[in-house]
Amino acid sequence: MSKTQPSPNILAADCEPSLAVLLTVALVGVSAFINVYSVQSILPLMEQDFHATAIQLGHTVGVTTLAMAVISPFIGILSDAIGRRGLIIFSVFFVSVPTGAIYFADNIHTIMFCRFLQGLVVPGIAVVIMAYVGEEYRGRYLAKTMSVYIAGTVLGGFSGRFIIGHLSEFMHWQNAYLIMALMNLVASILVFALLPKSKNFIANRKIRHALNILNLHAHNKDILAACAIGTCLLFTLVGSFTYVNLHLAAKPFYLSSASLANIFAVYLLGVVVTPIGARVISQIGARKTVMLAMVGTVCGLGITLLLSLSIIIIGLALMSSSIFITQSAVTSYIASKVNEGRSLATGLYNMCYYSGGFIGAAICGYAYTYAQWTGTVLLLFVVQFIAFGLAYFLMKRPHFQAA
Repeated sequence: MSKTQPSPNILAADCEPSLAVLLTVALVGVSAFINVYSVQSILPLMEQDFHATAIQLGHTVGVTTLAMAVISPFIGILSDAIGRRGLIIFSVFFVSVPTGAIYFADNIHTIMFCRFLQGLVVPGIAVVIMAYVGEEYRGRYLAKTMSVYIAGTVLGGFSGRFIIGHLSEFMHWQNAYLIMALMNLVASILVFALLPKSKNFIANRKIRHALNILNLHAHNKDILAACAIGTCLLFTLVGSFTYVNLHLAAKPFYLSSASLANIFAVYLLGVVVTPIGARVISQIGARKTVMLAMVGTVCGLGITLLLSLSIIIIGLALMSSSIFITQSAVTSYIASKVNEGRSLATGLYNMCYYSGGFIGAAICGYAYTYAQWTGTVLLLFVVQFIAFGLAYFLMKRPHFQAA
């Protein structure tokens, strides 16, 4: 690179995202996560239709995150070789295939297979858009754009549960997945039309070089800290929101699928608090933000042990909002620490993060089976205490500067 040509990082630092770009990045987040957790609001219906156990129901959520964990690093290598934008658009389009295929499933195992296929496609959206944002924007623009993406994932996570839960009141829940597939097709067209081309992407098609970068990332303490914390984050989020549905569908609450879908409106708080979290990160740093947010997560979980529906909703709102802030802080932290092989770095992070979702769905299934919701919450307490220790001891103390 010549001395007169600015580096990609300098170019990115001076580039402020337009409102259209921010909305498109949010749409990408929605498109990925509208599918991932959509089954949670209809778990009681699947339990009735397929006579499934709590552990099997947990697997319908967990297999998606397992697939995302397995494929994420490879998507990172592929994206570093061929680019960002095209892979994002293709993935938003192609996720509609297994989503629509759920309509034809006639047993719980076929549902799991379709959900696994969804998980194989989603990292082409989630991993690559994080690398795209990390390349195109730096400093406060990075924190701002990343927070908007996280807000989009929050909105997508809510929308999937809400739409499927309410549609199941008017049609069979499997029919609702055909509508979900159509929504993915429309989203792919919008992303194709609105997502700008990469300005700072430099292709790397050398597998050996990618493996060398992988080795460097695997020995990068900042990345390892973020990955370990990410595992605990989705463990808690998936474990809580999967089995609280079974808890609230049973006595003394007896909530319907639509009512359970409404519970996920607490997710919408994440759309508000995540951009606010970006300001907190810039002021006190990622490490302190993570630790403070984890205290909020534990407090929220504790509140859900009370036998009042309104209080449980408040607890879920506090818990989920705190996790969203933590996720925004951790992803900003890892993006700020990586200058090469960003897709691979985010792929490694997502591998650990989504592994946490699978592990959480599985282990919390046993906790719920043997000790109901109280046992599940106690297990999640332990996981959050571990995450707090990881943040305290492994994340660097200097503030993450967003400007």
